[in-house]
Amino acid sequence: MGNYVTNIAKGEHLWFARTAQAGTGGAALVAVVLEATGLESDDALQDYDTLAALLAGASNEQTTMGRKTLTGVTKTVDDTTNEASFTADALVWADATGNPTGKIVICFDPDGTNTDAAMIPLTVHDFAVTPDGTSITASVGAGGIAVSENAA
Repeated sequence: MGNYVTNIAKGEHLWFARTAQAGTGGAALVAVVLEATGLESDDALQDYDTLAALLAGASNEQTTMGRKTLTGVTKTVDDTTNEASFTADALVWADATGNPTGKIVICFDPDGTNTDAAMIPLTVHDFAVTPDGTSITASVGAGGIAVSENAA
């Protein structure tokens, strides 16, 4: 599958992004990197309703690189193409080390406290890199992090 919206966020990921963009109640979007080793299938990852549940499964967080709060979160509505999307600034891990990675999970943190049980996984993205002490950048593509559009 590659990059996708999780089941719990389908139809709502743009609301979560808008809430994080406004910073309502300290809300934020947080990137959590998963290790390649033990990584569950996309079919399994999209079913988790909280980050705590996801991390209680077989997948491991790559904690050496650490979590990143997304900045520059922006929701965009395009009436010409009949779609809505959200985007953010690139994520940079300076002097990154640790185990090889497999995925980035973008989570909604409702109050900015990084409490796993409260964080909702919104999107999952392929992110296969081997940290070697240099900087690693995860850039957001032209289409944004996630897009909602009418079926063709």
